[in-house]
Amino acid sequence: MSAFTIRPEDTADHAAIHALTAKAFAGQPQSDGNEPRIVDELRESGDLVLSLVAEDAERIVGHIAFSPVTISDGSKRWFALGPVSVKPDLQRTGIGNALILRGIARMRQDGANGIVLLGDPDYYARFGFEHDPELRYPGPEPRYFQCLVLSGEPPRGKVSFPAAFGTNEASR
Repeated sequence: MSAFTIRPEDTADHAAIHALTAKAFAGQPQSDGNEPRIVDELRESGDLVLSLVAEDAERIVGHIAFSPVTISDGSKRWFALGPVSVKPDLQRTGIGNALILRGIARMRQDGANGIVLLGDPDYYARFGFEHDPELRYPGPEPRYFQCLVLSGEPPRGKVSFPAAFGTNEASR
């Protein structure tokens, strides 16, 4: 893999992010195909609080999105991570890891108290994510719903995602 840089998205990136996200999730068993729409709708609704792209010398090769969540106990400054997209032929080359690490660092710097996601526990454990039975997201098998506390005490209660996620399901 050639070198890549990570930067915040800009307006000119929107179409490339949509296309990349569609390709990254195409044919994935955990995908319902809505990931590109989710990113677009998060942006349109103002819920895309952090959107980073990875680019090589020629094109965008990765993307990560963060959006606010609501927790029934009233905890503030908690966010959802996802979707994370990497160009299919460049997956498993470190781009996704770099985007996640940069995103977590930026969320911490911006004062986030924590991050939740729906994803593979074996993959996300390397970043410190873990399942907390006191934090609930109805629907998927509980172990796939994970959190990372950045500051303060862990929240307790039910988590709701922005409307862009449709039936309130997080992307994987």
